[in-house]
Amino acid sequence: MSSDRDDQSSGSPATDYAVELLSALVDVGVRDVVLSPGSRSQALALAAAELERSGRIHLRVRIDERSGAFLALGLAVETGAPVVVITTSGTAVANLHPAVLEAHHSGVPLVLLTADRPTELRGIGANQTTHQPGLFGRAVAFVRDVEAPVEGPVDVDAVRALAHDAVSAALGHRQAAGGSPYGDLPAPGPVQLNIAFREPLSAPVVRIPDARPDAVTRASPVSRLALEVDRVPATIVVAGHAATDEAERVARALGAPLVAEVSSGAHFGPNLALGYRALLGEHAFGGAVRRVIVFGHPTLTRQIPALIQRSDVEVIVVRGSSPEAYDPGRDARVVDAVDVPEGAAAVEPRRHGRHQADAAAVDDAAATATAVATATATATVAGADGPSPEDRPHRAWVGRWVQAGRLVVGDDESAPDLESATSDEPAERAAFLRGEVALLRREVSRRALVETLWRVTWPHDRLVLGASRLIREVDEVVPGKRIPVHANRGLAGIDGTIATATGIAYASQLDESRPGVTRVLLGDLTLLHDVGSMLFGDGEVRPRLQVIVGNDGGGTIFDGLEVAATAPADAMTRVQFTPHSVELSALAAAYGWQYSRAGTRAELDRDLARRWDGPVLIEVPLVR
Repeated sequence: MSSDRDDQSSGSPATDYAVELLSALVDVGVRDVVLSPGSRSQALALAAAELERSGRIHLRVRIDERSGAFLALGLAVETGAPVVVITTSGTAVANLHPAVLEAHHSGVPLVLLTADRPTELRGIGANQTTHQPGLFGRAVAFVRDVEAPVEGPVDVDAVRALAHDAVSAALGHRQAAGGSPYGDLPAPGPVQLNIAFREPLSAPVVRIPDARPDAVTRASPVSRLALEVDRVPATIVVAGHAATDEAERVARALGAPLVAEVSSGAHFGPNLALGYRALLGEHAFGGAVRRVIVFGHPTLTRQIPALIQRSDVEVIVVRGSSPEAYDPGRDARVVDAVDVPEGAAAVEPRRHGRHQADAAAVDDAAATATAVATATATATVAGADGPSPEDRPHRAWVGRWVQAGRLVVGDDESAPDLESATSDEPAERAAFLRGEVALLRREVSRRALVETLWRVTWPHDRLVLGASRLIREVDEVVPGKRIPVHANRGLAGIDGTIATATGIAYASQLDESRPGVTRVLLGDLTLLHDVGSMLFGDGEVRPRLQVIVGNDGGGTIFDGLEVAATAPADAMTRVQFTPHSVELSALAAAYGWQYSRAGTRAELDRDLARRWDGPVLIEVPLVR
């Protein structure tokens, strides 16, 4: 039965509908709204302002729709809740596309409210009118093309049902028949409500409906069945982006080395193998692997997909938040979850592809390693806080990986020599002090930058890594540490990094009693690509945000790719390296940001430890 409200109409069907829709979205769990100004969307924008005034939502306003969409992405990444994005019609909608693609491939819930002209204006050359429904293709699995509201009471039940279905789809819950043009939804992601509006496009909001929380939307997703896995010799666990700490738990339970990307949520624990790029390329380590269990979305190396595509390696892929399972070889066993039965016995790996696992390769692994031979001397595995396999082959296998990884990475070059600092010999202590002073006066290297940043970041902080050379440096050298690390690795583009980090900062700093800061590490091109996101409008909240830019004058990531060896030097510089001479201090001043230049390690330590009042741009010059 329909329930209509006709006693307090604003005089604008657009406004009445916008108020009911946004109120219904709040009732089903929306707490954050991001909008960019526009004429056709004014009813939605003004309704959002009223909901903020009543304390029902947090509203963020951005001039640029692309920046606003990535801001919403960051909010949703941090909270796990769907975030509403409001735009006007035309190219404004198209500007959402980069963030929509990233949200789709990362499994991040967004609800896009795209204002539109009435349907009769499509296809006749009307101003600012195109075919907006379905504009994002398969990146949105739920699309509704809503006819322009007309005179008369709003069908509240229909509006609430629409809000319910949209948020349920964004959260990845399965839909009723006909709920999605692409079938049942396996993962969270963006959805689109395309809403046409006719004049009058707005009127004063006369009332905000009372809250009517809808618990049905929060129903549990379809249950996940776990595959039981035994402890097979020569197994490793790979944790790609957004793998979560489940990967670390499984690695401990299996007695397997853990290869964990820095944004995996599993870059910690006693089984963590550092320097895994080098190890995967060694016959004694990568060559001896016979089974891989993959969590998340690995994106930072070529060695991992190469390993997974080997015909002598059994691959089990655990489905994550992304709608696509990571399966570069197209023959992995894809499962919802894995479970290691307590006391599971070790078994031989099964046949896979054309080859049988060569058990002798495991026994001979230490003998064939050269640079890391000393890693086989001792072997320890899981700590007291988790299952610890007692059989010697597993202990030796994990121990070799863990210790070899430490040898590959070496010592933290910026860490103090504590042994000399506490020596009984005055000469040694004096030498230590002289060495520390000299170290602080050195220029900052990439490794020193990432190690220092890692050392000062703690669980109450947030670390966001841009798509640049620096995220790979972090991934290669930093030790295990359980801190929140974020990166846009769904499609691994450089766009929207500052906006995403701003959203993460907003969401993580709502509680004023929490002291955390959000730090962003990126390269200079990644900064310049999203420089518009440094703009905060007058009256907009400015979060505690440190943007640390490693400035090497261009795209040095290409120096390590094939193009550097094949392209003429001048062409390489112009079309790949793309040098620039932007004065970042002037850029910061133009956007009203604080600025500091950290040319030495002492200056870097100072800037990262300082409690800045609002956003700051910290420039760290780096040698190409």
